[in-house]
Amino acid sequence: MQPETVSARAAERPAGDLLADYAAHLARTGRGHTGSERAARAFLKRWPTPQAWAEESLALRLEASAATKAFVMFLIVDGRLRPGWDYLVERKLSSFWREILGTRLQADMAKFVDGAEAVGFTHLAAFRAASQSIGRLLIQTGLPLEQLTVGDLNELADACRHRAAATGKGWRHYRAAINIAHRVLFHLEVTDAPPDHWQLRKTMADRLRDTDPKLRPAFVAYLERKKGTCRPNTVSCLATRLAHFGRFLAEVDPALGSLAGLERQRHIEPFLNSTASAINTKTGEIITTADHARRVIAVSSFLADIAEWGWDDAPTRRLVFRSDIPRLPRPLPRYLPADADRRLSEALDRSEFRLAADALLLARACGLRIGELLDLELDCVHEIPDHGAWLKVPLGKLDTERMVPLDDETVELIDRIAATRIEGRSLPHPRTGKPAQFLFTHHGRRLSQSAMRAELSRAATTAGIGHVTPHQLRHTYATALVNAGVSLQALMALLGHVSAEMSLRYGRLFDATVRAEYERALDLAKTRLGPMPTQRARIPVTADNGDWRDAPALKSRLAGGYCLRAPVQGACPYANICEHCPSFRAEASSLPVLAAQRVDARALAADAEARGWIDEADRHHRLVARLDALLGDERTA
Repeated sequence: MQPETVSARAAERPAGDLLADYAAHLARTGRGHTGSERAARAFLKRWPTPQAWAEESLALRLEASAATKAFVMFLIVDGRLRPGWDYLVERKLSSFWREILGTRLQADMAKFVDGAEAVGFTHLAAFRAASQSIGRLLIQTGLPLEQLTVGDLNELADACRHRAAATGKGWRHYRAAINIAHRVLFHLEVTDAPPDHWQLRKTMADRLRDTDPKLRPAFVAYLERKKGTCRPNTVSCLATRLAHFGRFLAEVDPALGSLAGLERQRHIEPFLNSTASAINTKTGEIITTADHARRVIAVSSFLADIAEWGWDDAPTRRLVFRSDIPRLPRPLPRYLPADADRRLSEALDRSEFRLAADALLLARACGLRIGELLDLELDCVHEIPDHGAWLKVPLGKLDTERMVPLDDETVELIDRIAATRIEGRSLPHPRTGKPAQFLFTHHGRRLSQSAMRAELSRAATTAGIGHVTPHQLRHTYATALVNAGVSLQALMALLGHVSAEMSLRYGRLFDATVRAEYERALDLAKTRLGPMPTQRARIPVTADNGDWRDAPALKSRLAGGYCLRAPVQGACPYANICEHCPSFRAEASSLPVLAAQRVDARALAADAEARGWIDEADRHHRLVARLDALLGDERTA
């Protein structure tokens, strides 16, 4: 936006008046010499209307002498010249802050710096962003701060991109300054919305720029269609994974004109093979099995969806099958041992980045996923009469809300976070778009996952415990509850799991609970069986006599033991199956084991009857009857 009054004003001013104003400006700033006046006269002689100078080539404008540049700067800050975006992004305005003293720009620049500091930026960061972005915007648009728009910010960004393409010079500092300017203008209520994430601002066509132009429209149309049913982050992830597929097709078959021409052997199978050995550009290592699976699933869903929707360029047959998706490993939850957990908490307590450190401590105290943590709002703590304080965890990975009880220490932690956060204008919620006051806000925006991970990595290094992920804090929380004997139902509620299978993962941990039960059962077994023999007689595989032990068959020795199952798991369908098997045999040496097993079975039957578990009691009674038969047979043998 460029007001016409600027050039008109400059044209109406006689050269003598401009020179007088310039001389007064030099006197006010304590600068100037005879060369300054000569340079100003020469400039006005060549360009009586100063704005005409902006129509010259960039090279000519940049070749001006120091004295001429000083006069140009005076014309700029006095509102008599708009030098052009190309000039503003190419030239370093080193004397800008000194030149604006007493001009209309001074108040707007001061207001911006104050606004930036109010949302958490240091004075130096606010000062730099102001000169690199807002100063140039005010100069070129000729508008006051309150009238700047997102379009003006985009014009400055476009000029920076053009400069980068033409010269090869990066524009990272400009990009950061423009982003800060956008955030501060939003909190000053100049713009209506804060800046989007840089990746979400890119169009789908940009994300798929390496895909063959003949295939790109189908990819883009699919992603645009998914925007109607999926979250923005989900669509962004799909775009990333489909971009790999599009890039692969462009490399292996540039002549492919339509997705309908895809072939299993020619295109899909080579893609599956290449994906298995693909390299992660961030780590330089082969991608994980999970990432491999996600890429294959994205392509499978893409082709299946467009075929089901009846698109003209959809493949005519199924090309990706279930067996093509790599089987994911099922590792145990990677929780932190007690000592590592303590050292990490101590390192976070000593951190200088209090907001991120306290966020991680809260995640550990409540078992929150990182997305749930960052979506917490300022009013997330609820006091329930006679039931204490509870944390309302917002919709997360499984689209469920939950309430987590809080102890006094965690409530104090949340109070400290509320005092540390930087207040500002409400930000749009990522799910609903409605304004919300989030608990974790910093520098005019929400705390990012990358900042959280960086702080956790720093604290883990300080604690000397190696690499740690935010989700391990959740595993540590759940493991501590399991070790304390929490029930499966309570664990599901606290973690926000929708199925028992998800929570039962923690029941497979090699932790203190499993160890204690193992040692208890082992001590009981040793007490009943007595000392175990150090050597066993070898059982021959074949023999000529009629002893069953010498029969030419597959054989096993059985030992006594115990199974502890949670009631929610139900009775095991294989319990005591061996004792009822026709191939089961006993001998005199097994009598003590069988007798002890019979005593336990009778006790378990009585316990089941007392609890009302009738089917379970009947199972134990059947085992007692079978053991009686086995004991009788062996004693009469």
